[in-house]
Amino acid sequence: MIRLKGAKDINELRLSGAILAAVLQALREEARAGVKLSDLDDLAEELMKKAGAAPAFLNYKPEGAKRAYPASICASVNDTVVHGLPSKYKLRSGDLLKIDLGVIYRGYFTDAAITVGIGDISKEARKLIEVTEKALTLAVKECRPGNRLGDIGWAVENIVRRNNFSVIEGLTGHGVGFKLHEDPTVYNYGARGEGTELKPGLVLAIEPMVAIGSGEIKQSPDDSFKTRDKSLSAHFEHTVAVTKDGPEILTQL
Repeated sequence: MIRLKGAKDINELRLSGAILAAVLQALREEARAGVKLSDLDDLAEELMKKAGAAPAFLNYKPEGAKRAYPASICASVNDTVVHGLPSKYKLRSGDLLKIDLGVIYRGYFTDAAITVGIGDISKEARKLIEVTEKALTLAVKECRPGNRLGDIGWAVENIVRRNNFSVIEGLTGHGVGFKLHEDPTVYNYGARGEGTELKPGLVLAIEPMVAIGSGEIKQSPDDSFKTRDKSLSAHFEHTVAVTKDGPEILTQL
């Protein structure tokens, strides 16, 4: 069931989103060659605590997972698309790091992700990042009253295919706000004018996930998802409110 948010809820989500954006920006600045993923996780937890917030991912058990998630961020490198554990792995020049972060503040949940190129990355990797981020920008523009979920998916799929990349299969965005994952499911493909109508008060976590190669994935024993052909992947995400005046990004960095 879709639960629309009122003016008070949206205001609380702005506060949660501002904390998330500040933490994510700090992680982006810290992510460089030689830094351990676990250090980024420690930093995120420290910054959230200082802000009076809590990590939404810690001890959360998503559908299909074998166990509760044991960390504050997801840190997914190269062919790992999402749900990568922040291990002792040290980042290397050429890596693509996806940082996914969820924040709870005063009971309100926001969710966002970025992809960071570490050191010198290839031209193709740079293009992958640019296209995936552009897909998010175009998808957000579709979040206007009267549009439909299919318009969001179409915006993502269209630019990804035009650049000869692949939408990751089987992974989606979602509603967010009162819980980390709510209805509706937000697909990264679709047809214009189809699907649930977007109404003021709808809050969505929109998250294009794109691969250089095939969009097929496999689930690893640690519950992370990797591209089946081991190709590079990128991921960007914002929490977005549909308002009567159009989209409002609640997690803008």
